[in-house]
Amino acid sequence: MKLPSYSFLVPVALALGLAPFVPEPHLVEKLRMLLAGELSRPIDIFDLFLHGTPLVVLLVKVGIDLGARWRKKA
Repeated sequence: MKLPSYSFLVPVALALGLAPFVPEPHLVEKLRMLLAGELSRPIDIFDLFLHGTPLVVLLVKVGIDLGARWRKKA
């Protein structure tokens, strides 16, 4: 499976990860709830999944690319 390009992933990860911008990004709010043990409502879990997925995909792509670059040098 081919992952999307960085030119697509970075803006999507920033837009969804930081939306809504005011008063606090959903991703920050949901991560705070998760760490406090308050993430129990299905809508909150869905929000965490929705807003966090592009960031996770971006991090996976970076990891794959860095791993490939590291293996190429070795």
